[in-house]
Amino acid sequence: MKSLDTAQTRRTLIKTGLIAAGGAVVTACAQRSVPIAARPMPLPATPQRPEGVEMAAAQIQASPAASHRPAPTGVRPDLFRQAIASLNRHSMRIASHDRIAIADFAIPSYRPRFHIVNLGTGQVETMLVAHGVGSDREHTGLLHNFSNAVGSEATCEGAFVTSEYYVGKHGTSQRLEGLDPTNNNALDRAIVIHGAWYSNPDMVAKWGKLGRSQGCFAVGEQDLAKLFERLGPGRMIYSAKA
Repeated sequence: MKSLDTAQTRRTLIKTGLIAAGGAVVTACAQRSVPIAARPMPLPATPQRPEGVEMAAAQIQASPAASHRPAPTGVRPDLFRQAIASLNRHSMRIASHDRIAIADFAIPSYRPRFHIVNLGTGQVETMLVAHGVGSDREHTGLLHNFSNAVGSEATCEGAFVTSEYYVGKHGTSQRLEGLDPTNNNALDRAIVIHGAWYSNPDMVAKWGKLGRSQGCFAVGEQDLAKLFERLGPGRMIYSAKA
């Protein structure tokens, strides 16, 4: 009976992600954890729904009228329309539709290109974000290609939904689940949101561009807490170039 209990406990831990399956290949930004004492910031709070209360349909269905709204200032209209169409398409998998993030990788890394859009007010907050080394092998500061392949170290395109927080080699980070065929390896690749020194504004001042991630959405260290606060779990990030 004791051995059976132990096996059941281990299976439970595996399901909750507290131990990794043997032989799993992780090639991106979230490869290992650090001691709790090394955390750069406390883990953000995850909103909880009361037990037994199901989310109302109105909360998980994107508004059809949203696809006809004008693009907020600073966001390319065609890209905004793509993002809203994606929000509608994946509406049942995205819990909160009040805000979305749009990563415009047609813009070079020295310019702010990660837009946090409040769909209720139209307010936009924009920050710097790095792209993957596999998307810019010559380090030009421009994203040249996307890839969903494990080991590519490239940025991938499509819709993501933000998930839980954890502490990894880059400190407090947030997992992302890819919702499209172009990014459905995001969890296996450990494509996450994290802060990075190479995404701080002083990199632009010194080098004229940001450093590169391994495919993660790496933002400046001073912007990370604000990004976590604005998005939290259960909101969409849309990554595209066209």
